[in-house]
Order: sequence, then structure tokens, then C-alpha cells
Amino acid sequence: MRQDQLWHAIRAACQIAQVNDVIIVGSQSILGSYREDDLPESATMSREVDVWVRSDIAEEDRAHAEMLAAAAGEWSMFDQTHGFHIDGVDGTTTILPRGWEDRLVAVENDQTAGTLHGERHTGWCLEPHDLCAAKLCAHRDKDRAFVLGLINLGLVSTAIILERLDSVDAAHAERAQVARRWVQAIRRG
Repeated sequence: MRQDQLWHAIRAACQIAQVNDVIIVGSQSILGSYREDDLPESATMSREVDVWVRSDIAEEDRAHAEMLAAAAGEWSMFDQTHGFHIDGVDGTTTILPRGWEDRLVAVENDQTAGTLHGERHTGWCLEPHDLCAAKLCAHRDKDRAFVLGLINLGLVSTAIILERLDSVDAAHAERAQVARRWVQAIRRG
């Protein structure tokens, strides 16, 4: 995926959900911090953008997720036309460290603005270390490859990832511990 596709996804998701901002929680949130040319292939290979339209009501979050999936999800006309899709998610999709909201990276530019009236739309992308902690808590092969690629290029610090894993909610302590062991093994070489 390219940054311009992320920008398009932010604009489309905001217009579909009729909101001014969304949170990008999946791997493509890395494009809020780095250009695709600076990233390993493992970080940009996904064709989906995980978008969370956050509200104070869980049912609204799920309704927005379903709305995004119907309008721009996998196999939709949006996907067929643009070569990528929007995966609507909610707050239960990812495990995030404490303080993640204070570290979000704002993506707002002319390409995220509405095409008809020029409304300003913002995509809030996870800070790279928060993203790595979330990916490692999921701990799938593709998630480990994603994080390893960023580590190998020096784009993220294993020390900061370990700090973030230490701040994961106690309900997910077992997943965080598995992730910690993986990062420590990488550090040992």
C-alpha cells in the first residue's frame, strides 16, 4: 500500500461514516509516520486499511464497522476500483498499550479532504511502537515479519516496544508476555 492510498481510505471512510476523523489501527497506520519508500516490503504488502470509527457507544462502533465493510470492504466495488479495501473494525480488534491515544499521529492533508465540499478529514494513525506492540500481541507470522522488518531498518526501538508491552492491560498479560519473549530473543540475536 502507498501513502496516497491511505489518504484515500481516510477520506472515503470519513465520508461513508459521515465523521470528521477515524483511527487507523492496522499495519497501514505505519504510513502515517513513514513514506512507503522508507519501509520494508513486509510493512506495505497489505491491501486493507483497518479503520475504527470511534464513538462512546460500542454498538455504534460495530455499526460503523459494518457500514465500512459493506461500502468499501473486500470484494466491494471500492476494492475492485481502487485495488485496496477498508476493513471496518471496532475497539475489540486490537490490543493497545496505555497512553496510545496521546501518541496518535495525525494525517490530514489535501488528499484526505472531502472532494465535494473540501471538508477536513483526519486519520489518526498509531505511533509505530504502539503499532508494533499491538502486532506482537496478535503474534501472527505476518505480524512478526512486519515488526522484524521495522526493527531491522532501525525504524523502531526494541527497548521502546518492550516498554509499550509492559503497559498492556492486565487482561492481555499473557499475550504481552509472549510478545516480550519474542522481542527479547530478537535483541539477543
